[in-house]
Amino acid sequence: MDILNKVRGHREEENRLKWEGTFAEYLEIVKERPEVAQTAHSRVYNMIKNSGITERDGQKMYDFFGEGIFGLEDSIERLVEEYFHPAAKRLDVRKRILLLMGPVSGGKSTIVTMLKRGLEKYSRTDEGAVYAIKDCPMHEDPLHLIPKHLREDFYKEYGIRIEGSLSPLNSMKLEKEYGGRIEDVKVERIFLSEDKRTGIGTFSPSDPKSQDIADLTGSIDFSTIAEYGSESDPRAYRFDGELNKANRGMMEFQEMLKCDEKFLWHLLSLTQEGNFKAGRFALISADELIVAHTNEAEYRSFISNKKNEALHSRIIVMPIPYNLRVSQEERIYQKMIKESDMSHVHIAPHALRVAAIFSVLTRLEDSGKQGVDVVKKMRLYDGDSVEGYDQLDVDELRKEFPEEGMNGIDPRYVINRISSTIIRKEVPSINALDVLRSLKDGLDQHPSISDEDREDYMNYIAVARKEYDEIAKKEVQKAFVYSYEESAKTLMDNYLDNVEAFCNKTKLQDPLTGEEMQPDEKLMRSIEEQIGISENAKKAFREEILIRISAYARKGKRFDYNSHERLREAIQKKLFADLKDVVKITTTSQTPDESQLKKINEVIARLIDEYGYNSTSANELLRYVGSLLNR
Repeated sequence: MDILNKVRGHREEENRLKWEGTFAEYLEIVKERPEVAQTAHSRVYNMIKNSGITERDGQKMYDFFGEGIFGLEDSIERLVEEYFHPAAKRLDVRKRILLLMGPVSGGKSTIVTMLKRGLEKYSRTDEGAVYAIKDCPMHEDPLHLIPKHLREDFYKEYGIRIEGSLSPLNSMKLEKEYGGRIEDVKVERIFLSEDKRTGIGTFSPSDPKSQDIADLTGSIDFSTIAEYGSESDPRAYRFDGELNKANRGMMEFQEMLKCDEKFLWHLLSLTQEGNFKAGRFALISADELIVAHTNEAEYRSFISNKKNEALHSRIIVMPIPYNLRVSQEERIYQKMIKESDMSHVHIAPHALRVAAIFSVLTRLEDSGKQGVDVVKKMRLYDGDSVEGYDQLDVDELRKEFPEEGMNGIDPRYVINRISSTIIRKEVPSINALDVLRSLKDGLDQHPSISDEDREDYMNYIAVARKEYDEIAKKEVQKAFVYSYEESAKTLMDNYLDNVEAFCNKTKLQDPLTGEEMQPDEKLMRSIEEQIGISENAKKAFREEILIRISAYARKGKRFDYNSHERLREAIQKKLFADLKDVVKITTTSQTPDESQLKKINEVIARLIDEYGYNSTSANELLRYVGSLLNR
């Protein structure tokens, strides 16, 4: 019964939000809340802005897209700041069709769907409220009732510009039903809805021979001609095309560039003048955002056709490439799995990360920057610290290939292969190796992958496997150390104390006896050797560490375990080196003794309780790491 109560509550809320009154009463609302008279473009921008904007590393992050679009922060910022923001200010870009261009499964349709769902929700808020002439099939703006010769006076009094003319149907109703008294015209609050075709439309091209232009602009209702006596009587016309119904909101033009030319010509005057031709009437005003999407090949073909030149200047192209950040790609897969019937299947930690590593590698271009291979580039893009590189290097890498991300493996392929793994394995758990194996097997079945690409992709699978080997070893070795982070911190603090004494030529104090003692050279070298620091280079390395600590102190930051990548790597390797034999013996013993068995059970319990594994995936991980350590 809970769901029925919620339905009842929703219905009551809808009734509470409804409003109906005269145009005179509507003007009182406009005077109090001018935002109700905003344009469609302004409404979309304010919807995005009001959801919240945060700034990270100089980049704006829009909360509106936060839970649906991952890794496309640059594209979203450009979309909002270069299109929606100036369009909201009535600049000329609002007279352009917004064309999202990018590879398949890159997020174009998701962006459009989020805008549509967002508008539906926003129109139910005070800030996004929309009012229209009552019973108008095009939900016309009530301000169109103001005669054109009085609009300048209206602007001086209300500060609101009025654009567009009253539609033929409402002009007739104004004269016949209201005797020209605009103050008495009925106005109602409307709620944008794609399902009810109120302020949100979707047009999809079909066979040009059978598709009628009426799908866009409406059509004559022949059954009423006898009643009204003329085809040019607006009451004999169905204002039910997508351009009519999308008025006051937005229209999605799916696969616009596949559309027959006659459908595109209507967009010329709609974008530039804010009106379109329908039936035997004067031009009909419409205030709507037109969003189309296409792939790169179709766009190149479109602009190469001289016939389409008139539309070129009326289109703003926004590239929507694939995501290039591993952590965000992982979130895409998590979202897709959550929305499927596979959510009950246990996917072992790092299985999706390994798939994301492979996907991102296929999308990256080889850099000409010395010392930067695709793996380093992948890590830098994902925000990982790589010794010797900083944010300026990342910015340079991004500028090197402005259109990077337009090619590569799409997320749907990865999810298809994960689905295949689950079905084939017929167990409620899959791991990283299962996913990599399935990705590899699927390459031969992918119709659009060339032999050259297939060879590159096989290499990327090998790279992803190598990355996973390191992750798996660290995972198990961490699980063997009861408090890994604490052990690492203790070891690092000990090392730093000795380094400081060495560089300052001072002595350390024994915490137990209070005796002074020389810096522990053996301890320092045992850590430095893990990353190949030679005897001759040890002094320079230690001084570099001390300089880094001072730099952090000056900025009021605390130098910790993650502050120096090479030192962190050295600490990890030292901890793991001390532990390697224990792990190796314990995980590979055919007949473990009682103490080994106890240790294995403790580690499995820790992998399950603290690391997110289940018993199957934890045991598989231990067996795999055991085989790696025996190689």
